[in-house]
This record gives sequence, C-alpha cells and structure tokens, in this order.
Amino acid sequence: MEYVQERVTTLHALTDHRPEAPTGRAAVVVPMTEREYGTLAADRVLTALESVDPARVVVPLRAPAERVGPFADWLDGFDVNVEPLWCGGPRLTELLAARGLDGERGKGRDVWLGLGRALEEEFVVVHDADTKTYSPAFVTRLLFPLAHGHEFSKGYYARVEDGSLYGRLFRLFFRPLVRALADATERREAGILEYLDAFRYALAGEFAATTDLVSRLRIQRGWGLEVGTLGETFTHAGFAGSAQVDLGRYEHEHRSVDGPTGLADMSRAVGEATLRAIENAGVGVEYDALADRYREAADGLIRGYETDAAFNGLDYDRAAEREQVETYVDALGEPGPDTRLPAWRDAPVTTAEVADAARADIAAVREGGSGRPSRKPREADRPRPADPGVDAAPGED
Repeated sequence: MEYVQERVTTLHALTDHRPEAPTGRAAVVVPMTEREYGTLAADRVLTALESVDPARVVVPLRAPAERVGPFADWLDGFDVNVEPLWCGGPRLTELLAARGLDGERGKGRDVWLGLGRALEEEFVVVHDADTKTYSPAFVTRLLFPLAHGHEFSKGYYARVEDGSLYGRLFRLFFRPLVRALADATERREAGILEYLDAFRYALAGEFAATTDLVSRLRIQRGWGLEVGTLGETFTHAGFAGSAQVDLGRYEHEHRSVDGPTGLADMSRAVGEATLRAIENAGVGVEYDALADRYREAADGLIRGYETDAAFNGLDYDRAAEREQVETYVDALGEPGPDTRLPAWRDAPVTTAEVADAARADIAAVREGGSGRPSRKPREADRPRPADPGVDAAPGED
C-alpha cells in the first residue's frame, strides 16, 4: 500500500470503495474496429456500461461497409444509450474532405470524431474496448477528480501478465526518452518534461476530461493520441488541473515489436508526438546527442525493471529489452509536419454535421440489408477478427 503524491494529484485504490461520480452528465467514448464485433471483451465492456448508465456511449467505428450494419445492430442490443459513428462512411468522409479535414486515418481521428459528439455532455470518458478486466468502477474513478475541481484525469495500472512485465513501449521508450530530455534541460525550462514524467502510465488510453477542456484540444490522428493529449492538457490545464487515478488490475491485447502494427511503428508516432509537445512548450532538443542519452536512461531503467521482476518472481529477459531499446532509437528524429486535427471550438465543421452524416451513412448500409447477431453470440458463432490494418487495434504493449 502506498499513497505518495506526484506533481499531479494522484488517487490510489487503497480500498474497494467505489466513489460517487457524475456518470449521468458524462459521455463515454469507446473506439472500436471490426475486431471488436461480438467479442467477449467488448461485450463485457458494454454490459458493464449498462450498470454505469452514462448519458450516452459514443462508439467511433472503423469497419468496412458490409460489417457496419450488423455491428450497429449488435450495439443496439445493449441497454444503454449507444451512438455508433462510422468513421469511414462515404458521407462523413466527403464532409470532412470538403472542410479540409481529410488525411491520415487512425485511432486518434476516430476518437476526435467521438469527442465532438461527446461535447453535448458536461464530461467525457475515453477508454478502449479490448480490456479483459473491465470494471464499471473505471468510469466512476476517472470521473471522480472532475467532480472535485480537476479538468483532466488519466488512468494508470500495472501491466503484469503471464508472469512478465508488459507496457513495453511506455517502459522502454517513452519513460527513458522523457528522462533523457529532462537530464539535458535547464530546470526552469523543464515544466512539460516534469508534467509528462509525473504520469505513471502516460500511454494509457483511459482518460476523462471536462468537455470544456476537450473542446480546446488538438488531437493527433494516430498512435500519438495519448501523449499528444497530455501535451495539449499541459498547455490548457497544467499541473493544478490534472489528476491520475489507479484503475487496479488491467489486461488487454498485446502487440509484437515488429510488423505493420507493431510497437516499432507505434514508437515513431509516439516519439514524434512527444518531441512536438516538448518543442511546443519551448524546450530545445539536441537531436545529435539524443540517441546516446536515451540509451543511457533506458539502461538505468532496465536495471531497475530487472531487479523489480526478480523481487516479484517474474520472468525478465534483459537482452530482449535492450534489443527493443535499439529498435526504438530509430524513432528519435525531429518531428515531421504537424497533421493534428483542430480543436473542436475552432473546427471548420460542426458536431451536428458530423452526426447527421454518420447517421445517414449507417442508415444507408442498414437499408442494404444486414443480419442481426444475438446479443451474446456463442464463441463458435463469433466472426473471426479481420487482419488488422494500420493502427487497427487499440492499446500499447
């Protein structure tokens, strides 16, 4: 048991108490891809949200046209106010392109669309749908700080599964990168670095915010969503307006390091978003020396992870961890063009226009005919997940 405070307010799960929170004034945004259709994890999340009873659940959906009708029908089977939003629908795509908002599609773009629809409520909670250990308490815990004067809260948890430490992109890339930059930065300039370092799991996908804050955030289009959101939140809410919340035990899908949707690809987007946030906050980065400083910081953390794993009787492959560090060195270049989506308060499209286009797209595919699966499909009847496309599965590993 521990209750140490960080630079941001840190709320610990010291008991089984489930705090009261303003769920009836909140929208829950749960991005999904066709991989989540009918799965046990997504079913568990939506069933749990029935007991939470938020004002609405917005599901930004990325799926081919032939899967959208059955997916929307399945979502209708849950006893909660669900608004599906097909992110790739032709009318919505045409609308965004006409307003200059076309470009890369990814998880961040999906969440941005969902956040726009959530602005009708007072608060918003965002989390993934692939969580094997989902609890209704996640929503109330994330909302609790917002009812007590904070503008933003982020979840944290231990990633220990199968007798090993996970959360590798955070442990082996993000944390040592921030430490390396902090060690090379004057204290008076290091506010953003101290802020990023204060979060125990900065790459967690679970967060909550007031919709006033959400309306001011520029959102990354892809895998840089989580750290990009932190960089924007530092600007608009700072230390005083931010909190982090212990969500306890948490399990979700793992990623391989290599491959088109692996951690190596993710590291490039995360690195770019991190370095852009740092530069935007006025911190200069010496890129020529960054790789060596990163390796040095990662080596020190690896020694700590190895000792912690041994202390808890967990497996730990030091050589494999060092190999991942070398893979991530390639992600330490200067950020490319800024392709963030605009803050909703400045967007050239309204949330009502997005809703109208998305509803029309879903209605069109439904009129084309679709079967409706049972609310809780048998495992043998569940459709096989499709091969993931770019940025297809949520979460990091």
